[in-house]
Amino acid sequence: MSLVYLIAGEASGDVLGARLMTALRARCPGLRFAGVGGARMAELGFESLFPMRELALMGLLEVLPNIRRLARRMDETVADITARKPDVIVTIDSPGFCLRVAGRVRPLGIPLVHYVAPQHWGWRPGRVKKLAARVDRVLALLPFEPPWFEAHGIGVDFVGHPVLESGVNLGDAAAFRARHGVASDERLVMVMPGSRRTEVSRLLPIFGAALRLLPPGLRAVVPLAGPVEEVVRAGVADWPLAPILLQGVAEKADAFAACEAGLIKSGTSTLEAAVAGLPHLVAYKVNPVTAAIVRRLMQVRFISITNLLAEREVVPEFVQDACTPEILAQGLRALLDGAAMPTQRAWNKVRAGGADYAGNAASQRAGFAEVLTRLHPVGLRPSEAAAEAVLRVMLQQVAEER
Repeated sequence: MSLVYLIAGEASGDVLGARLMTALRARCPGLRFAGVGGARMAELGFESLFPMRELALMGLLEVLPNIRRLARRMDETVADITARKPDVIVTIDSPGFCLRVAGRVRPLGIPLVHYVAPQHWGWRPGRVKKLAARVDRVLALLPFEPPWFEAHGIGVDFVGHPVLESGVNLGDAAAFRARHGVASDERLVMVMPGSRRTEVSRLLPIFGAALRLLPPGLRAVVPLAGPVEEVVRAGVADWPLAPILLQGVAEKADAFAACEAGLIKSGTSTLEAAVAGLPHLVAYKVNPVTAAIVRRLMQVRFISITNLLAEREVVPEFVQDACTPEILAQGLRALLDGAAMPTQRAWNKVRAGGADYAGNAASQRAGFAEVLTRLHPVGLRPSEAAAEAVLRVMLQQVAEER
């Protein structure tokens, strides 16, 4: 009865953890699980050490007010690992918390796998040395990551991106519209403000203001991520046309199929939209101090995974000063009309009366198809590939102990 200790720090990690548990149990039915997780992992019988939502923070100024509570939770996690002595530890994304825990439990000699390669290739590449000292293996979601990490002495398995097994491309638009009583003249827009309280609080008012600038008859569809459900409900309460709020993941595929465009926070959600074939805008805004720090450290041209994989701006990215209701409304109008739209890099020319436009809904869909061919691992679903990688680490530990 081997014990696998899982640590997930946000909604996307909870989904990964749940799929990993399912794949591991399919191979080793007797495995036990403990650690930190959310609602999706709880559905499989996982008992979290404390509520996962307490870790769903981002940005220096957002973390600082909660630093003492986070330190206590870290102490609890380290103490729990020390007491339980699991056979393997799998930390899932959330590197700020997970890798600090990994560093503290490293002396215990427990094999440690980090699921979702940190984006050291994107900013602050010097941190890779700390990662190498804290983990035994990294599970990478993106095909360009293994060579980069291996060059820095870290063992990596490319397991593929979990969005490939999400089913978001299999939705039924007509069923969604009928289920929610959507009028024939109503057009739907997917609005995804994130799964962290801080980013939702900052982005949702901007997204709502952008929708108010668009013609009547446009209705938002907003998924409710568990940790931020109350924040989202409160944030959309005064929207002129009540949005359709989605609970859980069951309806997301149908919603993607029914929507004509998306206004989406940078992150995994943008890749979901790409898999679903939904043209969209990428938007993001953080505290100005956090933004200034990130700008100095960034090593890549784009923040969208889709654009990184395509090595060009398939979807327009509107970040910081360009993340305004006016700009987002113009971009959405262009998508809905099938017109060309400006990229963020073109907005200065547009404001000055220029005409430097790039891309439309059709060109986005063509770019999505190109990108998705690069995300598939060989022969296995991403969760299955991840499970086999974790089991190999466990078996290697057993062999070394013998």
